[in-house]
Amino acid sequence: MNIDNRFPATAMPDTDWWTALWPDPEGVLRRLGVDFGQSVLDLCCGDGHFTVPLCNIVGRSGRVMALDMDPNMLNHAKARARSAGLAPDAIDWIEADATKLTGRLPQVPEFILIANTYHGVPDKEALLREIYSTLMPGGQFAVINWHHRPREDTTVLDVARGPQTNMRMNPDQVAEDATRAGFRLHGVIELPPYHYGVVFDKAKAG
Repeated sequence: MNIDNRFPATAMPDTDWWTALWPDPEGVLRRLGVDFGQSVLDLCCGDGHFTVPLCNIVGRSGRVMALDMDPNMLNHAKARARSAGLAPDAIDWIEADATKLTGRLPQVPEFILIANTYHGVPDKEALLREIYSTLMPGGQFAVINWHHRPREDTTVLDVARGPQTNMRMNPDQVAEDATRAGFRLHGVIELPPYHYGVVFDKAKAG
C-alpha cells in the first residue's frame, strides 16, 4: 500500500516470493557493512523483512529503528518481530514520511538503509537531503535496488517481478544522486540474482 501515492511502485510484494528472492537477508546486511552495536534506521521498512535481521546483527548494544508511512506495513513488521521472538522494545517503530525525518527519531542513526524503494521516490533530492542531515557524521547510508534490466528478465517463482523497466536505475545513477547530496561513494556490492547495494559515507564532523 502506498499512502497518497507518494512512493509509487514500492508496494510490499507477496511474502512467498520475497522470501524466495531474499533467503538470507542477514547475510545481505552484513555485506553492506551493518555491524554489532550500531544504531540503524530501516527507512521504508515495509513488512520488516530486513528489520528483524538488523536486530540479530546489532544486538542489544545497538538500536534498530524502523520507519514506514503505511501503518498496515508497520503492523505486518511488528507481527514478524513478535514471531521471531524479539522483545517488545527491540525495535523503535515510527510511522512517518521518509522525507520528513527531523524530530521523528529517538536516536541519531549511524547507518541508514533503504531497500527496494529508492527507485519509486518522486523527489529523490529531498529524500537524500533529509537522510544526509539525519545520519550521524562518519555514518553510512545504503541503497538496495533492482538492476536496470527488463522486468520480464527478473523472474521469481516463474513470474516477472519488481518495478517496471522504465523505473529502474543503475548504480551510477544512484551514486550521482547521493554524491550531489554530499555523500561519498564507499562501494557497490552485487546482490544476485537481480539487485545491487550501493554504500555511501558521510564525512566525519570537523
